[in-house]
Amino acid sequence: MQVWINGEERELTDGARVRDALVALGVPESGIAVAVDGEVVPRADWASVALGDGARVEVLTAVQGG
Repeated sequence: MQVWINGEERELTDGARVRDALVALGVPESGIAVAVDGEVVPRADWASVALGDGARVEVLTAVQGG
């Protein structure tokens, strides 16, 4: 299936979950937030929230400073 991750089209296996998308990106699971189709997904739900074909996933990294 095709999903959009941070504006780039990616192919993931059918039934992929949020955590699968993070693994595909190779990002650490700490210091980030994830939204799917504009809705924030709590970290506790990453392994259970399924992505649909065409889903838009945004992975945001926390930065420090001002």
